[in-house]
Order: sequence, then C-alpha cells, then structure tokens
Amino acid sequence: MNYIYPVISAAVSFAIVALLMPVLIRRLKKRNASNTERDIMESHVKKQGTPTMGGILIFLGVVVGSLPFSYTDARIGAVLLLAGGFGLVGFLDDYLKVVKRKSDGLIAWQKFGLQFLFTCQFAWYLINVAGVSADIIIPFMGTTISFGWFNLVILYFAVLGTVNGVNFTDGVDGLCSSVTIVVSTFFLVVSVLHQSGVAVVPAAMIGALCGFLIYNHHPAKIFMGDTGSLFLGGFVAGMAYAFQMPIFIILIGIIYLVEVLSVIIQVGSFKLRHGKRVFKMAPIHHHFELSGWSERKVVAVFSIVTLIGCIIAYLGM
Repeated sequence: MNYIYPVISAAVSFAIVALLMPVLIRRLKKRNASNTERDIMESHVKKQGTPTMGGILIFLGVVVGSLPFSYTDARIGAVLLLAGGFGLVGFLDDYLKVVKRKSDGLIAWQKFGLQFLFTCQFAWYLINVAGVSADIIIPFMGTTISFGWFNLVILYFAVLGTVNGVNFTDGVDGLCSSVTIVVSTFFLVVSVLHQSGVAVVPAAMIGALCGFLIYNHHPAKIFMGDTGSLFLGGFVAGMAYAFQMPIFIILIGIIYLVEVLSVIIQVGSFKLRHGKRVFKMAPIHHHFELSGWSERKVVAVFSIVTLIGCIIAYLGM
C-alpha cells in the first residue's frame, strides 16, 4: 500500500467540495432548489429556503478523489458502485422534489427497485470481480460464518437498513456529516491495518465531508439532501462488506441504527396504541431537540457515541 494515495485522495476531495460549494449554492438558489420539509419543527422554520442537493459535490469529490486509484484494489470499484448507485437514486429523488416540485419524489416502488438493482450489481461485482466472500466476520471471535445463498439476502437487508439509517440521521445541521466522518475514520484505520488500497475511499470521504462541513455546520448554508445521505449510506455499507464486516455496522453505525429504530418504534406505537407516541418526534434527534438540546449538542453527543462504538468495534476485530 502506498500511504501517499489516501493523503492525495483526501486533499483532492476536500478541495473539490470546499472550492466549488459556493458556486453550487448560487446555482441552487437560482433554481430555487431549496429545503421543502412538510412536517417541520418550529425551530426549523428558518431553514425553509436553504439550498439542498449539496451531496452532488460530496459524490463528485469522493469519486474524483478515489477512482483514479481503483487499479490498486478492485474493492474500490465495488464500494463506489454501491455508493454511486444509491447517490444516483437520491439525486433523482431530490431533483423531482426540489426542482420539479413533485412533493413525493420517486414513487416507493421506483426507489426500492433501483436500490435493489444497484445492490445486486454490487453483490455480483464484490464476489466475482473483487473476489470478496459474502461470509461474515463475527466480532470478538475472529471467525467467519457462512449462511450459503442466504448471505445474499442478509446483504440486501444490511445494505438497505444501513442506507435508510444514514438517511434518517440527516436532519440536524452537520449531524450526518460529523457522524460519518467518525465512521469513515474507522474504515480508514481498518484499511491501513490491512494494507489495503481501498483506504483511498474513506480518505476521500473524510476530505469531502470536512469540506462540506464548512458550509453545513450550524447554521447550515446548504443541506446534502438525499443525494448525499444515500451516497453516504451506500459508502458505509460498501466499506463494511469490502472487509466482510456487516455485523460491525451495529457498533460503528449505532447512531444510524438508533435513528431507524426510533422511527419504527414511533410508527408502530402510533398505529398499535391508537395515536400514542413514544418520542416527542422521530427520528430521535428531533426528540432531543424538542427536549431542549441545541443542534450543536445533538451533533457533539451523537458523534461521541459513534466514536465509542467505533472503539468497541476496533477492539472486536
């Protein structure tokens, strides 16, 4: 492994996002491609009109920063295929909602159909081109386990669950970016320990998200939109499978998991208990906001929890 490659990758992606974001913000404002929340908190009213789809440059920065090094490790192509595919789905959804003003964006079957297609392509590429087994490493045991063809079923649900978890996390200024920087750092460490060329991808993600945070920290000048959050979700799931570590997502992505579970619990409670809610609002970061936490406190606490989860995951390798 050439250690200069991740440094170059991070620098290139950071420069692309940090330097081009003002241009994108102006273009999005001109097109009126702004945030259009329907169920909005009172404290978020002022965010109406903030440009979204900033994930376009995160997508561009990571791809440009890491794709030139794909010849060093076939897993780079696999991760970018999954992240890029989900990012494309997010872009189509954002475009329909904020540019074409179709409130629901992609129809549910269209969204899940495209997600299924890209997940299948990723699975095929990972196994047949990158040569990575779908067997799963068990944390703290140092062994792998295979469920045969059922591994592919697990892969689909793991990918879909992770992507939705990351998507739900994107609801507070800087939250999804900050949490994913910590997760990306974990994957960078794992890549370096394995002497793997795939290290350029998490390095590029760290660079891109640091550049994005310049404009996305509270109060945010731009949001990443589904273009960014689905791209990030595909990245996390892709990196986990590149190292046969999907179970580790429970630890490193503990915030993503909690966000998904809070929505499931809230919806289930509302339907089964005749309108009664468990949380003040879901996803759970809104519950803490309504409980008096500032956005900065939510970001700080959630990032620290993610860091703790990553440390535990590292010990379990």
